Amino acid sequence: MTIPQSLQQAAAKASETSALLQDPAALRQTNKPQLRRYEVSSLLPNGEIAETRHIAPALPIFEDAFCAFTRGSLVETTTGPVAVEDLLPGDEIITQEGGPQPLIWKGSTSLVPSRADAKGRTHRLTSFMADSLGLQKPTSCVVTGPSARLLRMPPDMRVSPDAPLLLTLAEEFRDGMNIFETAPPTVVDMFHLCLPEHAVINVGGLEFETYHPGPDALKLVSHAIKTLYLNLFSHVDSLAGFGPLAYGRADRMSDGSLRG
Repeated sequence: MTIPQSLQQAAAKASETSALLQDPAALRQTNKPQLRRYEVSSLLPNGEIAETRHIAPALPIFEDAFCAFTRGSLVETTTGPVAVEDLLPGDEIITQEGGPQPLIWKGSTSLVPSRADAKGRTHRLTSFMADSLGLQKPTSCVVTGPSARLLRMPPDMRVSPDAPLLLTLAEEFRDGMNIFETAPPTVVDMFHLCLPEHAVINVGGLEFETYHPGPDALKLVSHAIKTLYLNLFSHVDSLAGFGPLAYGRADRMSDGSLRG
């Protein structure tokens, strides 16, 4: 007597499930969310500085808030260039839009750029050699993280000479010679900065944006993730608290075309 095909399939599935349950290594490989430690320094309304540590999923919505600048990046302040790791909430940072703004939030995390996460994503960095974008742009080598955006357009993304400048991800400028990808196999400290208003600041002679999640950042996330995310920022209770974007952002569509 032959066994019906449906029973054969059920038996095979039961066998696979049994093997999975009996294999501790297989259990460890199940799709569990990877967690990361994030450190935050915030300027409180009374002028004091609060330092907090958070554990949150290693998801883009969280990592983008911490992965713009590497240790040693020099940020232009009213007292001169200051390494990003030495900045304190309350320091006055010079903005391209006009007067200085106080630093109200600094986030940092540590990661290994060459190590893939559970979903296969890596956090490769972009190195800008001195003068790679013009005289003293940057003044010395600048290494940025995956969420850093420049107020500049690569030649292949310029629609027309008089088109407005857009904030563009640093990786779009890689040319393999003076601007290139790097992925150290060791731990790298990453930082991002938030001001009362979204702005462009000078980091190593290049114009980078300060942190802003974007108006649609929380559209598709659960209430739990939204709450966990907003807990990182003591100065806002919703996305509206970040204010408007100072400039538009340039992103490539899946077909390679430009979306502003």
